[in-house]
Amino acid sequence: MLVKITFKRVELYAALSLVLILLSSCGGVKDGPPSDYNRHWEDIQDAVPKDEPHSRYGNPGSYEVFGERYYVIESNKGFNQKGIASWYGSKFHGQRTSSGETYNMYAMTAAHKTLKIPAYVEVTNTANGRKAVVKVNDRGPFHDGRIIDLSYAAATKLGVAATGTAPVTIRVVTPGDGMVSSSNVDIEHKAASSINPAYTFDGGRVYVQIAAYNTEENALKMLDKLRDENFSSVRIHVEKNKGEMLYRVRIGPVPTTQVAEKLLAQLKEINHGNAKIVTYN
Repeated sequence: MLVKITFKRVELYAALSLVLILLSSCGGVKDGPPSDYNRHWEDIQDAVPKDEPHSRYGNPGSYEVFGERYYVIESNKGFNQKGIASWYGSKFHGQRTSSGETYNMYAMTAAHKTLKIPAYVEVTNTANGRKAVVKVNDRGPFHDGRIIDLSYAAATKLGVAATGTAPVTIRVVTPGDGMVSSSNVDIEHKAASSINPAYTFDGGRVYVQIAAYNTEENALKMLDKLRDENFSSVRIHVEKNKGEMLYRVRIGPVPTTQVAEKLLAQLKEINHGNAKIVTYN
């Protein structure tokens, strides 16, 4: 009986500590990026998964934030999820995370609502194909539809810092799993070619390419512009061309070239004169 009571007290303390940490981070100074961070995303190294004991106070059976109850899962094995990623930065830098570690916005870490912590996950930004491995050591984000809150460094590597949020998939990884490299992106290895709109490429992937840029910054500006113009499925395809990075802004894939042709006409009507239809087999 004494053991049972002690366990419940520890569990209660853990839950209360977690909630206090979460609530203390909800008000006050507005969050934002650091003023002295200028690392290029390709130079940011992934977190390296390693075996670690579960946090003693970061894994209560359940906890409540803003009237919503969250249940920590019993096992992270095989976990994967799809949703929206966001990031957090200077406001929380140096504060204690839910695992008890200190939040470092320059480290490759993240927050998740229900994974048993610490955990390591591979995050893929499905808008631009970038991948990164991060250590989950905190709780959040507590916004509808968002599944993971990235550190500023992780958000920079994935291209989320520039857009604020991004669609992602996440999967738990463990030591020895096949990892992505620090500069891994979704590179299309097969050459794209202009196509005749009269043909349908059965089994191929058809896109409308708006423009290609030598810098990520210009590509992101065009991506934002297209989304402001209410185009969906806009993405950046990244590839190396003679050792240089090339950022191609595209819409798609679309089901047929007939659909692509209509989309192309709409783009040209609003002065996207360089748009063209491309395909990958």
